[in-house]
Amino acid sequence: MKNEVLQFGKKLREVRLKKKLSQGDIARILGVHRSYISGLERGRRNPSLMTVHKVAKALGVSANGLLK
Repeated sequence: MKNEVLQFGKKLREVRLKKKLSQGDIARILGVHRSYISGLERGRRNPSLMTVHKVAKALGVSANGLLK
């Protein structure tokens, strides 16, 4: 499971940077603290399915795209 969490975080960071958004930008959209986004990107947080969906929506991509 840890590998999947790390892969999600890597993809999250990749998409976020491609869209020229900061961690703070995504955090504001989601209504969470910037450190939460950082934790997701570093694989320190295990996101729920709902969180994956919300992050994907905030980035304008599919949840499936973040999980590949």
